Amino acid sequence: MTSSIDPAAVELGLDTFGDVAAGPDGAPLHQAVVLRQVVDQAVLADRVGLSFIGLGEHHRDDFAITAPDVVLGAIAARTERIHLGSAVTVLSSDDPIRVFERFSTLDALSNGRAEVILGRGSFTESFPLFGFELADYERLFAEKLDLFTALLTEEPVTWSGSIRPPLTDQRVYPPTESGRLKAWIGVGGTPQSVVRAAHYRLPLMLAIIGGPPAQFVPLANYYRDLLAADGVEPLPIGMHSPGHVAPSDEQARDELFPHFQAQRDRIGRERGWPPTTRIQFERDASPEGALYVGSPETVARKIATNMEALGVSRFDLKYANGAMPHEQLMRSIELYGARVAPLVRDMLA
Repeated sequence: MTSSIDPAAVELGLDTFGDVAAGPDGAPLHQAVVLRQVVDQAVLADRVGLSFIGLGEHHRDDFAITAPDVVLGAIAARTERIHLGSAVTVLSSDDPIRVFERFSTLDALSNGRAEVILGRGSFTESFPLFGFELADYERLFAEKLDLFTALLTEEPVTWSGSIRPPLTDQRVYPPTESGRLKAWIGVGGTPQSVVRAAHYRLPLMLAIIGGPPAQFVPLANYYRDLLAADGVEPLPIGMHSPGHVAPSDEQARDELFPHFQAQRDRIGRERGWPPTTRIQFERDASPEGALYVGSPETVARKIATNMEALGVSRFDLKYANGAMPHEQLMRSIELYGARVAPLVRDMLA
């Protein structure tokens, strides 16, 4: 494979929502246990040389992480190189000033390794929990993103909108040592979100969790075209997708499927989706689908192919999918870092 991507710039990372795993007896583990396991998983990811660990935010019983920045602080204390971020921060139901303060604090504690991926999220349980109206979904995100990007200058901010009292020459602390907190916009597939990312000059993270990754090529190109039209140098583009790595394709698929099916069907019952079938799963796991599941060679080939097709420099694997045991997740992380990542860089070289 001949690639236009600089292999030295390629980043391979991980994402998790802290999916509540099953214990030895098959019963769900306590969420406190899952949180400690997530820290151990991130420590392993750092040891095997992965670039990034992202923690998603949910407020329901099947996911353990409600406060990603707190868990990332624990990870920062036990790691040395891996970058630490959210995946995503649901900015619509949070306070932009507090988000900046938490992640700039994390940046200080981790010696400059903090990142934040901002998004609207695919779940809405945080809105009633924190007293927001779903009818304000678009307005909340638009105004809070506008305020947050103003904070990224780390200069005194004067801002006004409809969601909070105005700010006049307001400084927010602590500043980062680099002078700029790394922030991305997470996009689920709408052109409007791509326009927003280009407008605010923020890197783009594509969440590709279903359907063929090739359908996102026009969005990636649109983002690059918007930046170029404004005379802006290219900014990073990344992609995030679910998957699982095991010694063989058959083992990886057999380990992942029952947990993937159970999780997808539970969410599907809430949203009116049809039941997940093995045929559908195999289609998603095919070279054209959105699941990266198989042996290190199979997963690496699929990652390299789609990174090249979309022109992205980072790939984040959502490695926890349903109640998969901690031991399976640890082995998947080890294979991903030790074997998949070098193979991807070799394929793109």
